[in-house]
Amino acid sequence: MANYLETEVLVIGCGIAGGVAALQLADSGIPITVITRTQEPQESNTYYAQGGIIYEGHDDSPELLAEDVIRAGAGQNNSRSVNILAKQGPTLVREILLDRVGVPFDQNGAGLSLAREGGHSIPRIIHAADATGKAISTALVEALQCHPNVTLLSGYTAVDLLMSDRHLDQTSARPPRCIGAYLLDQATGEVVPYVAKQTILATGGLGQVFWRTTNPLGARGDGVAMAHRAGAQIIDMEYVQFHPTTFYHPQAWAFLISEAVRGAGARLVDAAGEPFMQRYAPEWLDLAPRDIVSRSIHQEMMIRGVPNVYLDLATYIPPREIRRRFPNIYAQCLNFGVDLTRDLVPVSPAAHYACGGVAVDIWSQTTIKGLLAAGEVACTGLHGANRLASTSLLEGVVWGYRSAHYIQRHLSRSLLPRSAEIRPYPSVDLPLADSEQIDQLMQEIKCLMWQQVGLVRETTGLEQALARLETLRLTVDALVRRHRPTDHLSGLRNAVQVAQLITTAALHSEVGVGCHYRL
Repeated sequence: MANYLETEVLVIGCGIAGGVAALQLADSGIPITVITRTQEPQESNTYYAQGGIIYEGHDDSPELLAEDVIRAGAGQNNSRSVNILAKQGPTLVREILLDRVGVPFDQNGAGLSLAREGGHSIPRIIHAADATGKAISTALVEALQCHPNVTLLSGYTAVDLLMSDRHLDQTSARPPRCIGAYLLDQATGEVVPYVAKQTILATGGLGQVFWRTTNPLGARGDGVAMAHRAGAQIIDMEYVQFHPTTFYHPQAWAFLISEAVRGAGARLVDAAGEPFMQRYAPEWLDLAPRDIVSRSIHQEMMIRGVPNVYLDLATYIPPREIRRRFPNIYAQCLNFGVDLTRDLVPVSPAAHYACGGVAVDIWSQTTIKGLLAAGEVACTGLHGANRLASTSLLEGVVWGYRSAHYIQRHLSRSLLPRSAEIRPYPSVDLPLADSEQIDQLMQEIKCLMWQQVGLVRETTGLEQALARLETLRLTVDALVRRHRPTDHLSGLRNAVQVAQLITTAALHSEVGVGCHYRL
């Protein structure tokens, strides 16, 4: 392989934000490269999204949607970002997801089928049964795979951002800029600089730093950690949303039981089948914002000394409707002996979504020249202290589009870096790290974050967690210096740094609000 590779625009990640950005750029005639660390490019946080994406309800308006977003976000939202999403979002869903790639959203006799989810005043969510993310990911990736302007590389891990070298021009006061990334070819173990005029981070979430999470294995906070090491501003990391209803079973991962289930009428109940949300949110009941529902479930579990509560679909939704509307959830639960049409479904909260991340402006620009970020890795301020249901996919569409639009306007002024600026990655002629040790360290991080920096936080626990994380980071840094880079080791390095960022932000933010709950 060459000493380095080059492209006009490098997109790191292939979920909804990266996919939309890549497609918009490619359609405008710009050659781009999209890389994903998974072997299957569809594999992303987007792929696992069940409920749906915000569109337009009957008698809806941008003002009403903005109201719902701000109420859910405890008023901590960036109003400019909220207004952009509310005004542009539905139009972009129609133009990109419906018209351009043809996502097969569910229909009823009157057109698109609209659902209601927690925190929404009216039904405005469109969906593809209970696998909306899968339908969106599949359509976007298929469009990219057949596009002549797209190079799609699977099985490549971005281990670090590639920054221009300040030592080449000591007289310049300009800060270093991002000129691409170092990519690890998982098949060969080779790390190659991939240079670009503009780079878009679209790496998704960070739920895997917690013991229980809805996120897939790759959601380790890679993009946040890389941007932080490069010097980008990171904000609002204390706001990690816990989804209230994930399946609870000793042998099952915390797979999501979509908010759309409660939107269709299901109730949260105790082991005797008695609903309890009227004691915590009498106005919204089971469709209160997620932070409220999660804390309510946590309180019920503490009072009763139990590891979970239950969702009751069978009493409130006809069996035929359950199987039609939620076929994938039905099948997953049945694998563990739980029949949605007859049984109470055991659920408890799990880490779900990062409201904070790499700070960006309204055009997805970070504080580093040449680096943009879109989707969950970025923080636009849209979500404030708690994300409204189904805004994540819509945010990915809006800021994926806006990042592409910015690059289209400014790419002609950008130059590829000089070869002298491109430093090779430090020697990879080193031994491989012990994978068992990597796993053990990762498990300790996850347990520590779950116990001390989870749904409910207090000062002593946060201080203890931060002290232990610093020790763990030093251990991980030593491993990285002495061993060959791998996806496994890179993920551990990123996870411990992201865990520190979350814990530090939570400790410094003494007033609990939204999904950052301080005792």
